[in-house]
Amino acid sequence: MAFDHQEINKLLQQLRANPYRYHVVTTPHTGYLRAFLVKEGDKVIGPRGKWLEKPGTKLFVLERERNEKIIRAPLEGEVYKIYQNLLGKFVEAYQPVVEIRHALTQEEIIAEILQRTLHIVRAPEKARYFLAPQLAQRLEKKGLGQVLIQPGEEMLIMSFMKRETPVIHQGKPMVVFRIFFSRQQMVEQGAPLLGLCLPEEVPYIEKLISRVKEEWPSQSA
Repeated sequence: MAFDHQEINKLLQQLRANPYRYHVVTTPHTGYLRAFLVKEGDKVIGPRGKWLEKPGTKLFVLERERNEKIIRAPLEGEVYKIYQNLLGKFVEAYQPVVEIRHALTQEEIIAEILQRTLHIVRAPEKARYFLAPQLAQRLEKKGLGQVLIQPGEEMLIMSFMKRETPVIHQGKPMVVFRIFFSRQQMVEQGAPLLGLCLPEEVPYIEKLISRVKEEWPSQSA
């Protein structure tokens, strides 16, 4: 992997000009869209609490077989668009209903940049993932950016339906620089799991992160 300074600068400029991501909230199943509980421009919040036990803002009501279900915001942001034409109508599953504009945090911007610069290990299947015990121990002792994994070494354990499958590192010896998932999280197929880099690239990436922290206000990122 070779870093392209011009491409990184271009990406930073794009993020600075538009530090948002748009999340589309869809119907989880078929039903009648009975009411909108927000309007465009409203601020919404996602699940909160240590275990995300506090639900997000109420968005709309979906009725199926006379049972009403309240659909809530999955993340913080501003209601950007509401599909008002669907009110009172029967809708199919996964129908877009509300769009939320989410302002990226400093940490999310760093994560996005790292996904463009690191070698990304992605989830081969939808499952829960855990660090391999030996790798977890080494990371706990030395920290991210300090642990080298060798070709053929077990990095992760994929757990699904009581089946555990090891995920093996392929390619050159590389450093584990970033972990993109959390324990017990159900990770979608293709989502990032680990970010790796060559040992000689670590100083550059650390400088890149420092640059983002210096240039980006942490409160709004």
